[in-house]
Amino acid sequence: MKKGLFITFEGGEGSGKTTIINRLVELLSKDVEVVTSREPGGVRIAEEIRNIILDPNNTEMCSETEALLFAASRMQHLKEKVIPALLDNKLFICDRYLDSSLVYQGYCRGLGFDKVLSCNSFALDYLPDLTFFIDVTPEVGLKRLKDRSGKIDRLDKETISFHQKVYDGYVLLAKKYPERIVRVDGNRNVEEIVKDIYNKVMPLIK
Repeated sequence: MKKGLFITFEGGEGSGKTTIINRLVELLSKDVEVVTSREPGGVRIAEEIRNIILDPNNTEMCSETEALLFAASRMQHLKEKVIPALLDNKLFICDRYLDSSLVYQGYCRGLGFDKVLSCNSFALDYLPDLTFFIDVTPEVGLKRLKDRSGKIDRLDKETISFHQKVYDGYVLLAKKYPERIVRVDGNRNVEEIVKDIYNKVMPLIK
């Protein structure tokens, strides 16, 4: 049974999740032990699966394979890192989780929420206590990607219409699960965003 607090961050490419998480952890670590991770990845096998998923050369990958690879990576990550941390009563913060699969494979790839939930059924026992959707339009997010240096992966190279659909998918999920998903305006400065999120997380810790 889950004991700790499980918080996830979601959003389109270039939404600033990683920067926000890093700043938030700096603040939260003063009061509680925090474990951070990312999906796909977080542990060795899951990271190897991540490399396959995001390899820009794997353009022939079908939607079903993509969904199953994400699910396999998630299972390994859960078993090795997420569940032990929660059982140890720690705060676990993850950059992406099941909602990403619902949006990217279920909504954008057209597989449907039910099929994605089916191949991720094991993860339903470990749903986040709180999910922050960093609301940044694809135009802003993709501009941020262009302005930063770094490797461009297979999903970064998708069309603007795909990224718009990602955004629409997250908006849909936020409306579908309002008790869990908090929509955060990601167009503000990082300090303001982190302060708002911090103020929502601290009551759950105390």
